Amino acid sequence: MVPNIFILLSILIPVFAAILNLVIRERENFRDFLTFIASVLTFFCVLAILISVGNKTTEEIVLLSVIPGLKISFQVEPLGLLFALLASGLWILTHVYAVGYMRENKEAKHSKFFAYFSLAIACVMGIAFSSNMFTLFFFYEALTLTTYPLVAHKGTDSAVKGARTYFGILIGTSIGLQLTAIIWTFLISGTLDFSKGGILNGHLEGPLVTLLLFLYVFGIGKAALMPFHKWLPAAMVAPTPVSALLHAVAVVKAGVFTVLKVGIYIFGLEFLQNSGASYWLMWFAAGTIMIASLIAITKDNLKARLAYSTVSQLSYITLGVALATSMGVLGAGAHIVMHAMGKITLFMCAGSIYVVTKKTNISQMTGLGKVMPITFGAFFIGSLSIIGLPPLGGSWSKWFLLMGALEADQWFMVLILIFSSLLNIAYLLPIVAKGFFLSQEKSLPQKYSESTALIWLPPAITALCCIILFFTVGYLLDFLAPILLPE
Repeated sequence: MVPNIFILLSILIPVFAAILNLVIRERENFRDFLTFIASVLTFFCVLAILISVGNKTTEEIVLLSVIPGLKISFQVEPLGLLFALLASGLWILTHVYAVGYMRENKEAKHSKFFAYFSLAIACVMGIAFSSNMFTLFFFYEALTLTTYPLVAHKGTDSAVKGARTYFGILIGTSIGLQLTAIIWTFLISGTLDFSKGGILNGHLEGPLVTLLLFLYVFGIGKAALMPFHKWLPAAMVAPTPVSALLHAVAVVKAGVFTVLKVGIYIFGLEFLQNSGASYWLMWFAAGTIMIASLIAITKDNLKARLAYSTVSQLSYITLGVALATSMGVLGAGAHIVMHAMGKITLFMCAGSIYVVTKKTNISQMTGLGKVMPITFGAFFIGSLSIIGLPPLGGSWSKWFLLMGALEADQWFMVLILIFSSLLNIAYLLPIVAKGFFLSQEKSLPQKYSESTALIWLPPAITALCCIILFFTVGYLLDFLAPILLPE
């Protein structure tokens, strides 16, 4: 009973925070403080579930039964609980960061911004604790609707255009492809419940398995698999706090989290292996990894470079599912955490640079590391984690993915993973080198310094977490291990 209460509270508290932001919009400090308290309470609700349940799977709680077999219901299982811990924990830091960013950058409509931000977190909690594909799809769509106003927040022509691209691709793929896959799954299996080993074995065979997987994977547009990836770079017109949490953690991770859930609990790894249905997906994921990395190198705009980096990194997780091996899936699950921590660090550092200098292009950032050492130091650590170098957490998830590729006897995928890390070096480390080791141009103002602690402290903390994750990865693997065990 205790976990059930905290599941509901983890969804309702962010909703209540959204309402408070609209009701007390004029009392800025009080409003932001209450939202911070809401973020802390949400995290402690998820933490209470962890303490109560651990990495066990609980019985589902049914809120609403639409028709027999279709219900809105929730359940705790290791992968979902990990996602909830990650998103709720980073909400705390990102809210602190967003308060500093919105004020220092003199952004408008603060109450509306934080209201939609809070609603998006509620949707993520719903996705994390969904016990079936019907419930997950409901919150998946709600997440798109609540984040659209955040992407369009600035109200400029470019913001509105970016938001329309964001909305059009995500709604188009989910309604046109994912919903079709969900209906098909229900018609042939009679259920949409997540179940270890999957629910499709014995109900589908041959090329139809491949077709259904195609509908799911490309219907989950938030996973940003090419060619349905352009919404993510388009969304970079949003304020940096949106890019940091929603597009480094909540939205994009909701996509690859859904791909993982579909692979493990709808198809089942053994079914994917035996049918060979995911073989094509390995090549699409590998292609996205390489192409997006090459595009990232060409981008001078820092957020655009980070956006294409995210497109590439998300496909590491899709590749882990496509390999359909135990190490591949564990690597994919670990990469959700490792990439989120590294990439949110990079995005917050990009925002810190913009607040202080109003510069967005990498070519304009020469010498800034000497006057913003904390920001560029955090960026360096986050970069090393994304690249996959020890002692940073990202080295472990990439190692597990390599082991997964070897387990599947996919040597070419091993080469893809290794070469892509070299490309990570090519598009990330020159930013650090330009900041620390090149002299500042005379035309640049010389009085730059770190921004307020509200802005530089959160990325410093997440950078530290990248290091901590390297030494605590054993606990993470033990936590995720039950998702591979039979019922």
